[in-house]
Amino acid sequence: MEGAVTGEDTSVNLGWDVKEKTDFGTPVAAKILDGRAAARDIKDDLAERVRVLKDEHGLTPGLGTVLVGDDPASHSYVGGKHKDCKQVGINSIRRDLPGDISQADLEKVIDELNEDPATTGYIVQLPLPAHIDANAILERIDPAKDADGLHPVNLGRLVLNVSEPMTSPLPCTPHGIVQLLVRNGISLNGKKVLVVGRGVTVGRPLGLLLTRRPINATVTLAHTGTVDLFEHLREADVVVAAAGFPEMIRAEELKPGAIVLDVGVTRVTDPETGKTTLTGDVDPAAADVAGWISPNPGGVGPMTRAMLLANVVEAAERQAGILV
Repeated sequence: MEGAVTGEDTSVNLGWDVKEKTDFGTPVAAKILDGRAAARDIKDDLAERVRVLKDEHGLTPGLGTVLVGDDPASHSYVGGKHKDCKQVGINSIRRDLPGDISQADLEKVIDELNEDPATTGYIVQLPLPAHIDANAILERIDPAKDADGLHPVNLGRLVLNVSEPMTSPLPCTPHGIVQLLVRNGISLNGKKVLVVGRGVTVGRPLGLLLTRRPINATVTLAHTGTVDLFEHLREADVVVAAAGFPEMIRAEELKPGAIVLDVGVTRVTDPETGKTTLTGDVDPAAADVAGWISPNPGGVGPMTRAMLLANVVEAAERQAGILV
């Protein structure tokens, strides 16, 4: 999904013509990449598009969620997604299932959602219990209803399509990162981007997205086998930290004026107080060196949720013949 999210700034074309604002290499006080503000704008646009779908096409988009077990964090995440749905007029379809559900019974639920006309798109909340074959479940999702954009078919389409407009769902976090930059007038054409972390939800698909011809970045994907990460950091115009290691990216390692996006989230418990906090991958002092920085929370996270909604709305627009 190359999601058209607002006005002429649509990513259906991914042919952005934006004026670059960042003076790479020049030490400046970091500007904030405000994901909450950008996500609000996207949701306002999506609400209008949902209204058109309802009033002119008799079609109401529906987001389904499959949640297995009683993990509090997963329940919180799913609840947030349905709160977002209400804000833009998308119907919510919740399938909350017991933690001891069998593989066969879970597969039946997936099949039901695939056939349900009210479910435009849906997600399976991860992680799944250890006795469930998660890959088999995810691959069973109808690719056209893959709201996360992570089905092997949709990732394969991203691999194959270097230049043409995308007509299938894009992974939400990588797409959210791109939209956050675009909405701040930042072009990545010819820029050196270092992605730290090779996970399937962010690092690997982000590299594919950024090297598409309409974006045209030069991407290095760093991981646990990377030698001299410091040297890569010092050369990078843009750093996307998505490794899940608290504050691993330090201010002194960054190129002055670089764009820094903190995607990592780790729960850290204070041994003295027992209090648990969410910590990103980037040292807060990086704001003194970077040209632009995304806060964590409040940066990429809200954009990820907005792109999930965009995937569902776009799927409905394809059903209605609004999008090809």
